Amino acid sequence: MDRIVEWVKGFALSLGGPGLFVIAFLDSSFLSFPEVCDLLIVWLTLQHPHRMLYYALMTTLGSVAGCCALYYLGRKGGEAFFRRRFQPAHVDRAMRLFRKYGVLAILVPSLLPPPMPFKIFVLAAGVAKVRLTQFLIAAFIGRGLRYFGEGFLALWYGEAAIEFLRANARQVGLLGGIAILVGSLAWLWFRRRREGRAAPPGELQDDI
Repeated sequence: MDRIVEWVKGFALSLGGPGLFVIAFLDSSFLSFPEVCDLLIVWLTLQHPHRMLYYALMTTLGSVAGCCALYYLGRKGGEAFFRRRFQPAHVDRAMRLFRKYGVLAILVPSLLPPPMPFKIFVLAAGVAKVRLTQFLIAAFIGRGLRYFGEGFLALWYGEAAIEFLRANARQVGLLGGIAILVGSLAWLWFRRRREGRAAPPGELQDDI
């Protein structure tokens, strides 16, 4: 694994932003490079601090593109393909989350580092035929918060950011996911309550 990481580092350094795009695309679609994208953003930002926004953007775009590839695979392959790829219990859990939370089932896991099985949620979005625009927005926000946040960590803490990520990536991602989930649920509750107040009395009676 160390040799692969070193090769990936060299590849990303030689190509810069395009290298990050390719690695993020592969990591989010058909291969897995656990935490490599996270560490590469920090590492490259340390080498070229003025390019941090560019590096984070290219990684985010590459990851979203890889997610789209899996999304279409799930959409075309259907639930039968999905169930062949993953254990039935995991499939059922992912589908229940989509029925209950919608695109939040993409947004929250997209923030979390391994071992969160993010790809199962991406495939489930395709199987559930989530609208592409909603899927793209959720994936971009989640991955963007993660990768831009790591870029800013590199600017603020320098080389210490690498050790910080290795030691605390799961906790930070989990807290971010919980914050987004709580905020989203609060917004949905507020919107429904406001719509209920704005509804004409006759409609409210009909609902009752």
